[in-house]
Amino acid sequence: MSRRELSAETIWITGATSGIGEALAYELSEKGARLILSARRSDSLEHVRSRCAHPERHRVLPLDLSQPDTLIAAAREALAWGPIDVLVNNGGVSQRSLAKDTALVVDRTLMETNFFGTVALTKAVLPSMIARKRGQIVVVSSLVGKFGTPLRSSYAASKHALHGFFDALRAELNDEGITVTIICPGFIKTNVSINALTGDGTAQGKVDRSLKNGGMSAEECAKRMVLAIQRSASEVIIAGREGLGVYLKRYAPAVFEKAITRVKVT
Repeated sequence: MSRRELSAETIWITGATSGIGEALAYELSEKGARLILSARRSDSLEHVRSRCAHPERHRVLPLDLSQPDTLIAAAREALAWGPIDVLVNNGGVSQRSLAKDTALVVDRTLMETNFFGTVALTKAVLPSMIARKRGQIVVVSSLVGKFGTPLRSSYAASKHALHGFFDALRAELNDEGITVTIICPGFIKTNVSINALTGDGTAQGKVDRSLKNGGMSAEECAKRMVLAIQRSASEVIIAGREGLGVYLKRYAPAVFEKAITRVKVT
């Protein structure tokens, strides 16, 4: 499959100040793309922009995905700089707590940020893509968008919801010239576990053992994401051995159900 050039495209990345989003910003800047970098903290965004290969081609736009009512205004500001060719919905927050110990307000925060924030921003940008009959929406899900694991009940729910929504949206946009790409990372070495919410809403504050002992680098994940974007792939799993869980659940669900209770997921 051919790869399209990204040097003439404007790409908006959320969650751009660390982890996958930061690595993706550097990789796309190297490709010559124009970037809009978003996350909550403007100082961190400026730091990332300054480290890009072509910082003069990029803009920062602070936003908070947990406040979906503010995202229409953010989209207007982004679009005032020009058409958005690719929207990368990368921002989100993870979870490390048993369902029985997780306050409902934390469940709602996870859904509000990971699902409703992503949907709201997509809906704010989508009309401009439809008007141009071109564009790409990229959604960073997770392996737990394909199967649930202990300590991630509402995080898994939010990622499963993204798959349902964006699979349906892809079908609806079939004749509009717009593609939808869902990325499913596995264990990637980022701060996601440090920032993951515990049952009372506080951050876990430590790195998972699974990331200390292994995991793919954010840089390698970003390289594979760029290929998926260039090829307009529908769905891509970016993972090591943990990615086999997708196929085990599909073809041997009874085995998977037993195995997932024993696998170290932190």
